[in-house]
Amino acid sequence: MNTPHVSVVNIKIILVLLFFFGGITHSTNAQVVYEHISNTGIYDYLDEMANLKIIELNNVVKPYSREFIYSKLTEIARYNELHADNLNKRQQKDLAFYQTAYALEANASLPFPPKTDLIKKSTGFATALNPVGLFYKDSVFTMALQPILGTSFSSNANGGLTHTWSGAGLFGYIGKNLGFYTNVRDNNESRLMIAPGYLQRQQGVPVKNFGDEGVDYTEARGGITYAWKWGTVGLVKDHIEWGLGYNGTNIQSGHTPSFAMIKLQLKPVRWGEFNYYHGSLVSEVIDSARSYWSDNTYRVVYFQKYMAANMFTLYPIKHLNFSFGNSIVYTNESGGGPHAAYLIPFLFYKSVDLTLSSNDKGGYSGNNNHFFFNISSRNIKHLHLYFSLFADDISFSYFKDKDLYNSFSYKLGFRLSDFPIRNLSLTAEYTLTNPYVYQHHTETQNYTSNSYNMGHYLRDNAEEYYFALKYIPIRGLAFEMAYSLARHGDDYSLNDPNINPHSDPILKNIIWQNRQLQCTARYEIVSNTWFFASYTYQDITGQQDKIEKFTPEYYRGTKSTVNGGLCIGF
Repeated sequence: MNTPHVSVVNIKIILVLLFFFGGITHSTNAQVVYEHISNTGIYDYLDEMANLKIIELNNVVKPYSREFIYSKLTEIARYNELHADNLNKRQQKDLAFYQTAYALEANASLPFPPKTDLIKKSTGFATALNPVGLFYKDSVFTMALQPILGTSFSSNANGGLTHTWSGAGLFGYIGKNLGFYTNVRDNNESRLMIAPGYLQRQQGVPVKNFGDEGVDYTEARGGITYAWKWGTVGLVKDHIEWGLGYNGTNIQSGHTPSFAMIKLQLKPVRWGEFNYYHGSLVSEVIDSARSYWSDNTYRVVYFQKYMAANMFTLYPIKHLNFSFGNSIVYTNESGGGPHAAYLIPFLFYKSVDLTLSSNDKGGYSGNNNHFFFNISSRNIKHLHLYFSLFADDISFSYFKDKDLYNSFSYKLGFRLSDFPIRNLSLTAEYTLTNPYVYQHHTETQNYTSNSYNMGHYLRDNAEEYYFALKYIPIRGLAFEMAYSLARHGDDYSLNDPNINPHSDPILKNIIWQNRQLQCTARYEIVSNTWFFASYTYQDITGQQDKIEKFTPEYYRGTKSTVNGGLCIGF
């Protein structure tokens, strides 16, 4: 499996942007390190505060930066000073807990607040249990080194399953504008539970080897960023999530292994925001012309594969935002690196692609284009209403014909927070994805990286109903009960000469179905350290060959699975 890379052209673009923005923003104080999307505690807390109309939040693009999270916590703290009776005791304790977790983003110097430090030194170093790690801060340089350790055990009628992981994370800031972070962890599972073909929400993994004692894989993330008052540019390798939804998104789900990208975020005005990235995906399609033998070893070279995507977000009134954008997955068969046109952040890439493929006379020289639209409303206190659309292709003529449809994926839903019962949230959402949405005629331009679908985890010709109740009685302790019904229709292929990609029946034959009830409990002892336990009932039915294709053997049929473990670090 090849490693995602960024070409010399990409690096030059970064250096030019750093030089330009560095020259005009030398006096600002802004630093960016991204908080991984798996840190659901802080993401859910900010979401709850936004649903209560205490803060404004654009959650269509994740991850957030630690500095952004700290700024929102500061807004909540100011609100609490003026309206202390509006936040209950649990919410106030959560606020204090997260303010400690993001103390490095505050202007105050070390040590951490009382009762968290183990060692306090005048040299700028401190070690702490909350959060766990070694920390350093002075007027120029800030650093945090934190351990990553975890273990979990699952059991059902098919036996036991163990998963252990370990590693370390390092992040910090240099001066007023530079941020950096790196994170690496090694994993071992007694059985392989994650693969590109399985219909699961778990993040994809780059498998390292299969051994007698299980499966090993590793994941490395990191990046360097330059930020100023109203924007950020960075070169990172990370997971991203675009779109709205609480049980996965349908635009960019974060389902693939992390990949390298140039990121740009601009927010020069209150009423608008812009996000862009250009990523180096992993095609896993062998380029036989460039692969070669060397010393009795066959060196495999994959086709280069890239993705450019942008998202414009407008805030016409408080607590209401509209987002729209487009993306393209493209290849460079000549091996010359990314195309300059797709390094321009603000373009409509479909039009660019039509220009570049103007010599096409009926073939498939064009690339894989997509469009998306989101609307998020928190105008009614306690209630978040949202809608997300991913369009692989749009033809207005199809709207007039009941027998034809566009290649759309829809997601709509709501979350009701702290009403009518405090500390309780209710979530309901529905997802429908038409056939062929995430496919392309050319394998190198599929909407995938490392063969994992980048959109909704159920892929095309599928639907899902999702309902969840979450209760947080005290700081750090959360109980959740969730029910989902996931269904997948006929497994169509765009390269089947007998198909019509705009009229084949949607969900006519259900070849795979999963009814799932899951009850989970989690307690975060100190920042980034928590116990977890869950009970999952699954009833997976359908065609036997499709069940085997879409489901790990461990979960096939009707199963009750219990799981528990401990985790330190993200």
